[in-house]
Amino acid sequence: MDWQQIVTLSIVGLTAALFVRARWRRRKAKLPCGTYCTFANRSPGQAAGQSIIYHARKGGRPEIIVKMR
Repeated sequence: MDWQQIVTLSIVGLTAALFVRARWRRRKAKLPCGTYCTFANRSPGQAAGQSIIYHARKGGRPEIIVKMR
């Protein structure tokens, strides 16, 4: 095996490893700043009567529901 085959196989192996890593890595939920920032800037006493529900399905549109208690 010459050096070109070794380089080619290493590039293919690295690409396959990156795809497998991206597939198994857990995704973080990204909340839009309009909902997250407003609750983060409030005092703990004000936000106690509210709950945020984040609902998402694969291939579907994520929903953020704010419920008042």
